[in-house]
Amino acid sequence: MILPTTMLPQIGDRITDHAAPPDDSAIREWIGPQAFGHWAELRSWIDEFYPAVFEPDWLYGGRNRGWSLRYKKTKAFTTLVPEYRRFSAVVVMGGAEREKFEERRYVWRPHLVKRYDEAKTYVDGKWLTLAISSTDDLDDVTALLTMKRPPPSRG
Repeated sequence: MILPTTMLPQIGDRITDHAAPPDDSAIREWIGPQAFGHWAELRSWIDEFYPAVFEPDWLYGGRNRGWSLRYKKTKAFTTLVPEYRRFSAVVVMGGAEREKFEERRYVWRPHLVKRYDEAKTYVDGKWLTLAISSTDDLDDVTALLTMKRPPPSRG
């Protein structure tokens, strides 16, 4: 039996070509049009509610982790991870954010609470990796981000 020399991408695979960070066209092709809509919507939301706060930064995490787009000022805000046919947002929740989350535990969607409970807690906080495949998922992430860092007042 002859095995193919290159495997077809699987759902969740990362963009690992380290030559250059992916552009919007490569992202759209990799994650698909529906996921790209959510990707663009989340990026627009961050730009609108946090104008000139973050300068998104592409990071290459090696062959296993591939490319990710980090939003950070002094502390990490979120990291967007383009994956084959989907994308995820990583939200690191420190002690203060975990306290706020717990205060509102019964307000969050059960799916989000389950992900929160399953997330491993590290020295710097809980790392929630949330796949975004619906408007509800997107709403969960924007609510978490707003809780983590309230948007600057628009005066």
